[in-house]
Amino acid sequence: MGAHDACGTSGHRGGGGRLETVSPEERLLRLGLVLPPLRPKAGNYLGYVRHGDLLFLSGQGADGHVGHVGAGRSIEEGRLAARDCMLNLLAQTRDALGSLDSVGRIIKILGFVACAPEFRDAPKVIDGASDLLHELFGPERGAHARSAIGASALPLGFTVEIEMVLSIED
Repeated sequence: MGAHDACGTSGHRGGGGRLETVSPEERLLRLGLVLPPLRPKAGNYLGYVRHGDLLFLSGQGADGHVGHVGAGRSIEEGRLAARDCMLNLLAQTRDALGSLDSVGRIIKILGFVACAPEFRDAPKVIDGASDLLHELFGPERGAHARSAIGASALPLGFTVEIEMVLSIED
């Protein structure tokens, strides 16, 4: 991927001399990523709530990623879990909005990492999700506020759980 691809353009000049823009849905295809089916809810809550031009997404774990980083799981395995959590959140986003192209901006993600008590690198783990958002939405729409928190246990034994808030562009 060229430098312009990460910034939201393909780097090819269109008919008017303008750079072609590449939508998040197109980038998803170019990266060879497929959004998973929606995960079943684990309790009495909504998967997402739209309020005005904001979409609040409930926390998502990722099947196949269980255990604690720093105690049997590496930082790289945690990063992959965070990326898969984000794919689940993006599937929820598409379900809510019909297309990732309707995302105006990622506002905030909150990431929890199941980890050993002495583990201090939760931000490195949650980078797996943040990096994916930058790849799909570019540096302006994909840059976000973030918290990365270590936890002693997460639902269903997940290694990572992430929630997200984004703005909607109609």
